[in-house]
Amino acid sequence: LTFVCFLSLQLIFEKEGVYLHTNAKRSNQDTTIPGFIRIVERVSISVSVQVVKTQRGNSKKHCDLITNAFVLGRGASQWSFSLPLSELYSLRRARFSLGRNFLVFTSRGGHPLPPLHFHRGGTRELLRAMHRYIILDQSPVDGRLFLAYPHDSGALSQSFDKLQLLDDGGSDLVSVIYFIFCICNRKEKNIYHNNRFIQDPYATTFGGFSKVTNFFKAALRPPDSSVYSRTAQDPSFPLQPDEEPGFELITCGVELGPRPDVTRGQPMDKWEEFLDPQGRVKNPERIKELVFRGGITPNLRKEVWKFLLGFYPWNSTTKEREDILRVKTDEYFRMKVQWKSVSEEQEMRNSLLRGYRSLIERDVSRTDRHNTFFSGNDNPGLTLLHDVLMTYCMYNFDLGYVQGMSDLLSPLLFVTQNEVESFWCLTGFMELVHQNFEESQEAMKQQLLQLSVLLKALDPELCDFLDSQDSGSLCFCFRWLLIWFKREFSFEDILILWEVLWTRLPCDNFHLLIACSILQSQRGELIGSDHDFNTILKHINELTMKLDLQSVLRGAEAIYLQLIQCKELPLKVQQVLGLYIPSSSEEDSPDSQASETQRLLSESQAGAASSNSACGPTSP
Repeated sequence: LTFVCFLSLQLIFEKEGVYLHTNAKRSNQDTTIPGFIRIVERVSISVSVQVVKTQRGNSKKHCDLITNAFVLGRGASQWSFSLPLSELYSLRRARFSLGRNFLVFTSRGGHPLPPLHFHRGGTRELLRAMHRYIILDQSPVDGRLFLAYPHDSGALSQSFDKLQLLDDGGSDLVSVIYFIFCICNRKEKNIYHNNRFIQDPYATTFGGFSKVTNFFKAALRPPDSSVYSRTAQDPSFPLQPDEEPGFELITCGVELGPRPDVTRGQPMDKWEEFLDPQGRVKNPERIKELVFRGGITPNLRKEVWKFLLGFYPWNSTTKEREDILRVKTDEYFRMKVQWKSVSEEQEMRNSLLRGYRSLIERDVSRTDRHNTFFSGNDNPGLTLLHDVLMTYCMYNFDLGYVQGMSDLLSPLLFVTQNEVESFWCLTGFMELVHQNFEESQEAMKQQLLQLSVLLKALDPELCDFLDSQDSGSLCFCFRWLLIWFKREFSFEDILILWEVLWTRLPCDNFHLLIACSILQSQRGELIGSDHDFNTILKHINELTMKLDLQSVLRGAEAIYLQLIQCKELPLKVQQVLGLYIPSSSEEDSPDSQASETQRLLSESQAGAASSNSACGPTSP
């Protein structure tokens, strides 16, 4: 005798602002159809009572799993559809370059559903809700593809019965979850509102897990908790012997210790005491530490910057530096005469050079005009800015000039007050950031991804909020990373910030920690207000000239110290911080330093000879 009873429909998840993008072939335009997405749990009981004669003459019960299809929406609507989560094979999560997330679901029959575009964010919350009922395992081949695996509820039920983990000896509640998308219809939506706050049927069922370990209790936490897949977070995590490979264990995010207090130091104001009688710098690492801690006094910047940016080797003597300057000066003016000697007629047939000149002239006219060194219409500083950038196009044919380079050059020119020295300092700076300006933008995408990795470890709540507002890509930080916060701080602060970053202490990606420091300083304003994608972007842009540099630097260093003290830091975070590199470092010997000086001189002389042979009024 079989009894079937349908208890209720429980709304597990709902999100509006989900759209289908259809192409109207006749008008050649994209049409967006608004809708909402739901996960609905249908709870039913099916009890089959069988009298089975045994040796003792007792009877027993057993539970059958019942699945029932359910479709929401009028049948006439061609855009309403549903999919049992047990029939989900995979989902692909993608994002437009500066747009919104969209998901593509594929059934086990191999049929993909129409892409669902989340105009108001919410993909992260949806995936978390789905994690409660199915396992989503990231594909090792494609990081955007997740394969769906059902939880083996039958095996779990048998194990519960045998171990007597549940107070009533088992559970006869079987939930069938459906993924539902339908066109917005208020009458249809109200069907489920009365069930929205029904108590979680899993809460009692999984309470017995406390008899095993707290670990499993955390692994089956309700979906409103911040849970992360350990395998997705750290794919190198070894499988323990007592873990069944068929199940995914879910753990909480990284537990970081307290953030230490950090103090800044005074600017470095002594230089001569670090030089030996021949003019070599005796302790470069100590100088870098002092610069990182407090910056450099203005009267020493011109000299120290040339070492930080590689114009002079740290172990070069005073005589060797004089030779380097002479060789580099000759090399610079040979490159400068190349573009200066191009006639107007030649330039008319050289669209590349003509395009570079046009961009440079436009950018120079609006770069740091508030600074007295570049103010006025006939200021010689503007001419130097233009000439150095044009010469860099001759130095780096492949990259040429890209908007933003003028922002990098102006502080160098202001400090050195010298055309040649500012040029070679620019080449050293560009060695650090040239990939930011490449057309593919791969380096910028990688840095934004690394910034996201750091922020997720530091502040999952802030990261979730940004993702819910479709700002999880952190594209509003693009300008920060492109030109190293040049337009976020005052001109005087940028001089300090850049010399701190040039030390490459405490890690090469310290600029990402600075970005984290700024974002966390704004978390109260962001989370506590009714922000969306546009207002978040507006708020970040309005931070220009309002940030306190010393506070940001203290925060960034404190973040670094907090992360490296974490014993279970995820592998991806370790990679961003450079912690995967062996900690034992070898100091450069005097011989290697001397060879570096000789190499620099020899390369410059070789380049000079090559330039002499090719010198002439040629186009690039």
